[in-house]
Amino acid sequence: MRKITPFLLLAFLLSASCTSSNSDEIPLDPLAPVKMGTQWGYINKVGETVIKPKFDGAGNFKEGLAWIKLDGKWGYIDKSGKTVIKPKFDGIWGFQEGLALVLLDGKWGYVDKAGKTVIKPQFYGAGDFKEGVARIKLDNGWGYVDKDGEVVINPQFDEAGDFKEGLARIKLGSVWGYADKTGKIVINPQFDEAGDFKEGLAWIKLKKGGDTYSYTKWGYIDKIGKIVIEQQFEEVKDFQEGLAWTKLGDKYGYIDKARKIVISPHFDEAGDFKEGLAKIKFGSKWGYIDKTGKIVINPQFGGAGDFN
Repeated sequence: MRKITPFLLLAFLLSASCTSSNSDEIPLDPLAPVKMGTQWGYINKVGETVIKPKFDGAGNFKEGLAWIKLDGKWGYIDKSGKTVIKPKFDGIWGFQEGLALVLLDGKWGYVDKAGKTVIKPQFYGAGDFKEGVARIKLDNGWGYVDKDGEVVINPQFDEAGDFKEGLARIKLGSVWGYADKTGKIVINPQFDEAGDFKEGLAWIKLKKGGDTYSYTKWGYIDKIGKIVIEQQFEEVKDFQEGLAWTKLGDKYGYIDKARKIVISPHFDEAGDFKEGLAKIKFGSKWGYIDKTGKIVINPQFGGAGDFN
């Protein structure tokens, strides 16, 4: 952890008090990627451009770095827009627990923030490190490795998710359940689709009344597998900051854990709440709302990401 000296604290406070339009004085945190025209850049929470649009693709900041795409290759920048790992990868994800997933020559591995290879590309599929382990795919299916690249849960699952709150979703055959970090199944596979646990709940989909998905809706379970929010939605997502976006009919809104609709479904698309704001879409343009549903950055962007 960095030590904040009195001098740095004073410098931060002085910078925050400035109102000049000089780009060096625009707040750098948090930032979100947005598409302006054909290129991607980054804005702050009041809609000011902090990093000018110059990338072919861009991702959310995670642990101080964000992935970007230039000329068909992927690399990483810091919050000043400086390239810290040059674009050289065929595919990448954001940093999690100090490591990032990268693709080279058709195989996935992991690098650190200096761009050094920590676990060589060798996996057919892989996920972010969460709670000290990452899901990986080898010939026998999906399993999990630690940060040394050692297998801690043998590849055995047909599909697998990240560990969240001590559990990971796993698929055996055509149905999903949940396993703990020993690999023991704690919620039997029974769901047609399932999500990660967030804030104590996970979304699930279970067929009712027929063999086609036209008869199904989405709901939420707790950590013992009990359905706590009934299947009623056309689409759902994880709870973030106490709210989850859901789809009723053809519009998106937000519910809380008490099953109450707190922002009525009227958006064409919606995203998770991060740093108190969520991206929403009206027509072809994206903007941002707060937790009351108030639009705080008008829909104007061709694409948008989360604030981090």
